[in-house]
Amino acid sequence: MNECIDPFIDDLGPEKVIHIYEPKSKLRAIVVIDNISLGPAIGGCRMACDVTVEEVFRLARAMTLKNALSSLPHGGAKSAIVADPGVENKEALIREFAQAIKTLTDYIPGPDMGTDEGSMAYILDEIGRAVGLPKVLGGIPLDTLGMTGYGVSIAGQIAAADLPLNLEGARMVVQGYGNVGKAAAKYLARLGVKLIAACDSKGGVHNPAGIGVEALTRAKESGVSVSASGLGAPVTLEEMLKIESDIFVPAARPDVFNEANQEVLKTRLVLEGANIPITHSAAKKMHERGILIVPDVIANCGGVITAATEYQHQSEQDAFDRVKTTVTENMQELLRRLVGEGLAPHDIALKMARERIAKAMTYRAHM
Repeated sequence: MNECIDPFIDDLGPEKVIHIYEPKSKLRAIVVIDNISLGPAIGGCRMACDVTVEEVFRLARAMTLKNALSSLPHGGAKSAIVADPGVENKEALIREFAQAIKTLTDYIPGPDMGTDEGSMAYILDEIGRAVGLPKVLGGIPLDTLGMTGYGVSIAGQIAAADLPLNLEGARMVVQGYGNVGKAAAKYLARLGVKLIAACDSKGGVHNPAGIGVEALTRAKESGVSVSASGLGAPVTLEEMLKIESDIFVPAARPDVFNEANQEVLKTRLVLEGANIPITHSAAKKMHERGILIVPDVIANCGGVITAATEYQHQSEQDAFDRVKTTVTENMQELLRRLVGEGLAPHDIALKMARERIAKAMTYRAHM
């Protein structure tokens, strides 16, 4: 393992940027521990072929801000195993990765894109620390319960009341129908929202009359892609971004929207289910166009709150209560400051988080 200086270093961090390479197994991985002022860092471990150091750093910084906004006693970090999540020796790679981070005791890994509860069970078995564990190991099954999507729905409910936007019959597009996207769709549908388009990495479907959320979820869980579900007219990933809606939920990879393509989005409310799905410059332009964006660090905190609740040996109901309370309080502050400070939502969320982190950093002896 080699520690290097990150090119994005600022007053918050990162504290460590570590590159891992094991020639024999071809394990390649990246770990960024961004800031631990609030306590040992919690952050997901993703598995993807094209992940970069910059992406992991940006995700780690998002975790620092999100954990601070969630009032958790944890700093922010992120890691990535650079490999196809469908690789045959996945368990062996995850176990070897776990051994490689054994001495990084300020980092507690959790599941992320390409990893799951089973992956965290392997890490726990190797080094004795992980969150997002299977229920049989004392975990709170955040993906089964859809905790991140639940938080997204709470944010949507509060934002809609502020706009105002009637959720009954409101048109929703979910870009990325994975664990977060399908849970957000489920909880928002319970509030009367109508799913009209959804996609996964292979393409999407569009049905202005509405797509059954339960039917689409069953299709996905049976191994059928969204585009092959037969629940709407097939659309490309580019076409998905142009479908007019009332609520748009980006729940896939980073930077789906940037300055070059932000103008194609026609919606009233964006709920960031994914981490960093819109560049800040694009988000500012969307804000100027009258689109209300709920930033990722507020909208999708349900997963890490649940992970922290599990780490503290509390219950599923405790997790639901904490997610609802935290998202509600942060949304109320965000909306209040939107009126009073004249800034875009991402800038306000960043200020909110930095204020809390700065206060915590004053208690650190070496700062």
